[in-house]
Amino acid sequence: MNVTSRDRKAPPGELGSLLRYWRDMRGVSQLDLSLDAGVSQRQISFIESGRSVPGRETLLTLAQTLDVPLRERNALLLAAGYAPMYSEAPWNAQEMHSVIRALKRVVRQHEPFPAIVMDRHWNVLMTNDAAPRFFNCFIDMASREGPRNMLHLMFDPQGMRPFLADWDTVSRSLLQRVYRESVGRVIDDDTARLLDELLAYPDVPRDWKSWRAPAAGPAMPMIPLGFVKEGVVLRYFSMVTSVGAPQNVAAQELRLECMFPVDDATEARHHAMLAAHSQER
Repeated sequence: MNVTSRDRKAPPGELGSLLRYWRDMRGVSQLDLSLDAGVSQRQISFIESGRSVPGRETLLTLAQTLDVPLRERNALLLAAGYAPMYSEAPWNAQEMHSVIRALKRVVRQHEPFPAIVMDRHWNVLMTNDAAPRFFNCFIDMASREGPRNMLHLMFDPQGMRPFLADWDTVSRSLLQRVYRESVGRVIDDDTARLLDELLAYPDVPRDWKSWRAPAAGPAMPMIPLGFVKEGVVLRYFSMVTSVGAPQNVAAQELRLECMFPVDDATEARHHAMLAAHSQER
């Protein structure tokens, strides 16, 4: 198995700290973890205190019970002195061929609406043709330096920010999505850095973690993303798809986001907008 972290070494005593960290993150006691995992509370206590190192299968059972992401399960294995189990090969490695082929098929079939494949930090890995065509109707995407990040594109005043309707509601929902859709429901260092960068943009609500009802309007089962074009608001919602039962890190961290028009009026305007932009080129 192609594992890029094979030669990393963990400092002494890190295993106990890591296990305690994940137990605290999930809000479970040693007794709760013992009952759920079928591992004695005494053994869990000994692991966390550094008095013993569990067998590989026991450690994986604890990680599975705590819903630890695959990347961090490798870190637990390394801390215990075992080789990593889950491949950390890049998303476009040969072992991901079947997944990538499926993603290409889905994004292609989603035309003429945008479909975007991203990593866990919202960096764009793949799109269909409709995605850049859509955003080029508002800004010159070629002028933006790579790698492209969807959240920076939305928050940047030189990007899509001037064209977003209901900014306060939309920005809150996007920031909250970072937490809700983070792998393993955990904010890693790179995601925390991304949040800091987004909060540095102007007019970002500082109390974004608190719930606030959207402005009065038609009742919808989701918060739509509105884009203003020539004084008209086109409203879309997203469906986010992940790989089921992943067995390597890249597969677990991929996200496919497909945009759909909320209503018939937006769908009609979407077709007209892309057609007009094609004629202008």
